[in-house]
Amino acid sequence: MDDRANTIAGWVLGAGIVFLGAWLVTGEIFHEGRPETMGYPVKGVTGVSKEGPAEQPIAHFLQGADASRGEATFRKCSGCHTVTQGGANGNGPNLWGRMGAPIASVPGYSYSEALRARASETWTWDNMSAWLANPRAFAQGTKMGFAGLGDPQERANLLLYLNQQGSSLPLPAAPAEASPEQNAALEVDSPAQGDMARPQAVPNQSQEQGGRTGGPASPAAGDGDRPNPKGH
Repeated sequence: MDDRANTIAGWVLGAGIVFLGAWLVTGEIFHEGRPETMGYPVKGVTGVSKEGPAEQPIAHFLQGADASRGEATFRKCSGCHTVTQGGANGNGPNLWGRMGAPIASVPGYSYSEALRARASETWTWDNMSAWLANPRAFAQGTKMGFAGLGDPQERANLLLYLNQQGSSLPLPAAPAEASPEQNAALEVDSPAQGDMARPQAVPNQSQEQGGRTGGPASPAAGDGDRPNPKGH
């Protein structure tokens, strides 16, 4: 009786091993889920974006920017920057009058080579927004220890506040509203992301500056690239 029970148990164990092996092999051959690169276009199906939806131009967020909120955000950066006229440089340069000024141009401040390489440019709305969003992407090699402000509305508030501190850049016009066709195009990935459909043109993100004045600037944005002890 014991031999018979052992035989049955052996068959059951063997069958389980065969089943498990077949399941593992099948899983290696047949993968569930959508392929990263589509072999052919499927109507109504878009590619999977790795970067998320495209961000609106900063001009869009400036239309509803609040300088008082920008001032509150700037307090986080006051340990490294001053923003008063004639204020001293600290770990970062004084930020009075920076909007519209040449990059890396505060007297007496020692900038990194990364920012000095962009000294022929000025702190436009777009440049300052890009610097605040990701300093190291804007100027690779910067000594600035600030990680960046990911919230575009918070950047716009800061830009507006800084623009009121010795600068007077005209607020850029609101970007033109995208048509339904253009909105649909934004949902289609570029060929580099594996989508076969060719994206339609999207609205120009660099709008001509005009309109009212009183734009923003950011605390950490300020044209400085020394490490920030607070990490902002």
